[in-house]
This record gives sequence, C-alpha cells and structure tokens, in this order.
Amino acid sequence: MHMADALLSPAVGGTMWAVSAGAIAYSSAKVRKELDDRKVPLMGVLGAFLFAAQMINFTIPATGSSGHLGGGLLLTMLLGPYAAFLTISSVLMVQALFFADGGLLALGCNIFNMGFIPAFLVYPLVYTRVAGPAPGRKRLVAATMISAIIGLQLGPLCVVLETVFSGISALPFSTFALLMQPIHLAIGVVEGVVTVVIVTFVHAARPEIIPGAMGARPLGRRPFRAVLVSVFAVAILTGGVLSGFASKNPDGLEWAIAKVTGAEALQGTEQGLHAAMTALQKKTAFLPDYGFKKDGNRGGRNATDSLGTSLSGVVGGVLTLAIVFLSGFLLKRRRPTA
Repeated sequence: MHMADALLSPAVGGTMWAVSAGAIAYSSAKVRKELDDRKVPLMGVLGAFLFAAQMINFTIPATGSSGHLGGGLLLTMLLGPYAAFLTISSVLMVQALFFADGGLLALGCNIFNMGFIPAFLVYPLVYTRVAGPAPGRKRLVAATMISAIIGLQLGPLCVVLETVFSGISALPFSTFALLMQPIHLAIGVVEGVVTVVIVTFVHAARPEIIPGAMGARPLGRRPFRAVLVSVFAVAILTGGVLSGFASKNPDGLEWAIAKVTGAEALQGTEQGLHAAMTALQKKTAFLPDYGFKKDGNRGGRNATDSLGTSLSGVVGGVLTLAIVFLSGFLLKRRRPTA
C-alpha cells in the first residue's frame, strides 16, 4: 500500500507531509515524557521486525494479487500509539529513502495511511472499546481482528481519496475504490490473523508488554534482554532468508491500478517537484526495490537478485534499529528534568 509520487499532486503530497510531520512532533513530545532504557530497544527491534515483515508478500488466492503486513495495529498494541507511530514512521522513511519503496513526495501520505490511522484512529476508537480495559484472550482476539480489518479498509480508502483529490491521474473514484476495498479486506483478514498470533503469544509469555492487558505488570527490572535478542534475530532471519520466498504478484495497490489502467504503475511527470523528488530518491536509494541497481540489460531473476533481496532485508533491519535508537537517544537528551 506504499503510494508512489505519480499518484499525488504537490499540494496533496505537501499537505500530508505537514500533517504527518505535526503528528511526529507531537508523538515525540509525548514519548519523551515516558521514555526509559527498555522502551527504546523495544521500539528498535520491533521496527526492524516490521521492516522485514513488510518484505514478505503473501499471495491472495484467485486474484493474482498479494499483500503484506502493515503492522500499525501490532506495534500500537505492543508500544502504545505514540511510540508505535514514531517507529512506523522510521520504517517508512528507511523504505522510501534507501530502498525506493514508496515515493518521497508520497511519504507523508504513507505515514498517515499506515501509521496515523491504526495508531490514532483505529486503536483508540475501535480496539480499546472492543477489548475493554483489561482484555482476556477472547476479547483480545475479537478486538484485534475487527481493528485489523477496519484499519485495512480506512488506509486504502485514504489512498483512493488522496489520489482523486490530486487530480493528476485518470483513476476514477468509484472504480478505484471498488477494486481497492475488497482486495484490502482480504489482506486485512490475514493481517488480523498474524497480529492475533503474535499478540496472543506475547500476552501469554510477557503480558506486561501489552498496555492494559489482563495479568500485565510493569516492565520494572524483569529480564528483558532475551526478548529483545529473540525479536531481532527473527527480524534478521525474516529479512535475510524468508524474504526470498515472498510472492512476486503485485500488491493490492499495484493490482488495483493495473485493473484500471492495464499497468501496475503510473508514469509520473518528469518536471517540477516530481522530477526533483525522483532525482533525490535515485541518489539515496542504494538498494532500489530491495535489490542491486541494474543496468537495464538483464532480464529474469537470478542468484544476484536473491542476494540483493537478502542483503536488503538485513541492512534495512539494521538501519531501522539504528535510526530508532538514535531518535530515542536524542529524545532522552532533550527530556526535561524535574
């Protein structure tokens, strides 16, 4: 669901940049007050895991499409909305800057659609009301499934609206929405199942991680290093090995565009802000599309492509971890003292 610059006008892209930047600044101020030596490492390893997990596209049967974990709800349930939003924003920045996954002009939209919506709309308005103040396992499962599905309907709807309001593509609202919503309903069901599996495991093993969960206790000085090491190891394994088995089918957004236009991607304008953003991204993205840069003379997929994907998974996870750690360090330094 990563939007490309070709879908957006500078006005819409710039507006969403401002909205997302404001949300990042507000979340930073909130996180700064509650940050401790355990929260930052947890944000880092979960960010690395999400980066790797988003590389695993799964096939949607009978459609020719694929989807991947959005992860916004998962991180919000484990970190709380403010820390989760900052972590998701870091993942999306790494993807756009270094791997050309999503446009730079579209980065504000992608942060809003994949981060803001689950953290600040779905979680407080849907999940917390269905789950209640101290959810047991059954309510946790129900709240997670419902929230994941709603989130994967609101995000794609925003993609459609942002595209239509931009007015630079020929994608009609009704046709585009009628393709985007059902395919992301299927993706939302899968996301819900994956999120339920992960959260119920954490709920059983370490309930104190989930804010407000039944049986939860403060993190305090309980052993935590093994959890961090395990999650990061899973992230590296996922990005470095399992990413090579991801579905090659177009994702839900590319699939919907192809159904309308006959092409998986729209050709963007080569002038003005679009051209400047494209040029900048070509300079910063050292592993574009999660692989080595190509000279245009090669066809098909070979061992070098697989190596590029594996390297991207590992490098991306490490970069995300480093950026979240750096952000946490800066926030701790600026935290006001009593």
